[in-house]
Amino acid sequence: MGQVQSDEGRPAPSHEEITKELANRFAEKCFAPLELFSLKDVFRSLADQEQDVRYLKEETIARYLEIPDTLGASPILFQMVSYIGAFPFLQDAPAVLGLEQMVMVITILTERYKRALAKGASDRRKLLFKSLAVYDRSLSEIPMDKENVHGHEDSPGGPNATSRPSGFAIDVAGDDEEGGEMAEEDEDELVLAAFDSLDYLSAFRHGNSTTINGAMIPADNFRKLVMLLLFIAPLGPQETPSLFLDRVAGAELKNLKTVTDCVLRAFLNVEQSPGIKFHQFNAIIPSSMPFVFNGFTPLFERFLFSKNLDFHKHRDEPRTPPKIIQPLLQDTGSIMNLGVLSQISFFIPGASLFRRLRLLYSGEDDGFSMGSFETKVFNWRAPTILLVSGTRLSDELDYKSTGAESAFLATLPSKRFGRGSSEKAERLTFGVYVSQPWKHTHRECFGGEDTLLFQLAPCHDVFRASSLNRNYVTFTKPSTSTNHAGVHFGCPPPLPTQAYRRSNIISLGTVSLVLDSSFEYGCFTHDYTSKGGAFQSSEARKYDFQDRFEVSSVEVWGCGGDDEAKHQAEHWAWEAREAEARRRINLGTGDIEADRALLEMAGLIGANRSGGSMG
Repeated sequence: MGQVQSDEGRPAPSHEEITKELANRFAEKCFAPLELFSLKDVFRSLADQEQDVRYLKEETIARYLEIPDTLGASPILFQMVSYIGAFPFLQDAPAVLGLEQMVMVITILTERYKRALAKGASDRRKLLFKSLAVYDRSLSEIPMDKENVHGHEDSPGGPNATSRPSGFAIDVAGDDEEGGEMAEEDEDELVLAAFDSLDYLSAFRHGNSTTINGAMIPADNFRKLVMLLLFIAPLGPQETPSLFLDRVAGAELKNLKTVTDCVLRAFLNVEQSPGIKFHQFNAIIPSSMPFVFNGFTPLFERFLFSKNLDFHKHRDEPRTPPKIIQPLLQDTGSIMNLGVLSQISFFIPGASLFRRLRLLYSGEDDGFSMGSFETKVFNWRAPTILLVSGTRLSDELDYKSTGAESAFLATLPSKRFGRGSSEKAERLTFGVYVSQPWKHTHRECFGGEDTLLFQLAPCHDVFRASSLNRNYVTFTKPSTSTNHAGVHFGCPPPLPTQAYRRSNIISLGTVSLVLDSSFEYGCFTHDYTSKGGAFQSSEARKYDFQDRFEVSSVEVWGCGGDDEAKHQAEHWAWEAREAEARRRINLGTGDIEADRALLEMAGLIGANRSGGSMG
């Protein structure tokens, strides 16, 4: 092993020598001296020893990282760490986690490797997938039309498809399906970059790859990992998971499990498919949850801060008082909670969310009207997140249908798509991230290319903005000059038309969300076949679907700091003063001329109008 001749004719170094050299390179370029000192100190304090080998055990890592037992994620995390610890010789995994192996783990999981590998890949998805996967020929041979989880009920691979795999026994790898094929000689770019940085690329280019053909992440393993990732999503630098232990008990734990199921449905239906294959993992992660693994950075950086380093020990000044930690979510809402906030942080950076959201508008508190929405939201000068939740409407009108429901459905084109998911839960939650301030729509939509349309329940999905069609957001209040009032996303603006030319049907975008002007009903459309809309189609559900729903909650959350909140508060205070001033205007004080002048200025009397008797 490791005795291949290099181009220069000298014997290639052994695996152990290369691992040590790479670990030294990572330590030198990816860690500050104090961080490296802390890592060694922490490792010495935690490591067990057998003969001359010092290493970390699973329970030791779980205890130091404060992984709650309730999540059941410690074995999955240790499997992943043991695999990455074998880098760059992944075929030798699992690795004994010595100091050099932990350098590999921390460097890769915190993405510090980018400082040392100039030619390295910009992501680590393939490596993370392999670290979580099992290999089973019987699982890899499940037909694609049965294994795929999403699709229309009547289409191949739809929710009605079933499969009965035999388990997860390790076997010889089979061929992966189309779209997920990975040839034996297709090395990991990260591995190749590591060898290239050491000038051993030609010697080790062949024979060191680990195939992902037949590889699959078991659904239950991934569920536990997602729960852990949701739990650690709010972690900041030098923060400990113990700060959030209340999230793994009682109602918070139940909510965490509910959100986890929604995220898992982005990849598969656990009742029909045993696990996640690489083509699903590789397509959905970058499109719907690019920041899902960001919590690993502050978690594993805990190894770089030793508790034995106390710079106040030899000083006379008192210790710095502990910093007051603000709550992760300052306000409460009927839709937004810590689980949902963590879920959103999978595709919007957590630095813009945790401890920075403010509830601007709630339909339940402020009234389900566009006027209340405008008053509360329009003067926020930072990005906003709109959330809407409701109950899916039946495809058939029945005796329980209201006149308002019938009127709303009459404004939509005839339904020709099935529903978006096969889950029994009829609760739907959608959202939109808008970076620009809200405004009235006249002839052009507003919003930028960073606008995000997304679904949170019952299936996690993100629809990114297109650069070709800019019909992102419209806000149109009811009037005689517009066709259809309401808040629309992904639809063309309602252009003013003559009454005899006015259409009763809303022009729906290929991927769009429509809320009527009273915030009673909504409709989400995903016309995968047509394409070309303001928002890109789903990577998880490659089929046509439409969900019509009755709205139960609407919320708008402001993303920003104290400056934005202060500006908003000042504007609300000004509006309150103006309203009070208008309320205190008192006509009939005895000064008839002054009262008449005031009424004329308001346009209530004068010309051919009479204001009635002033006497």
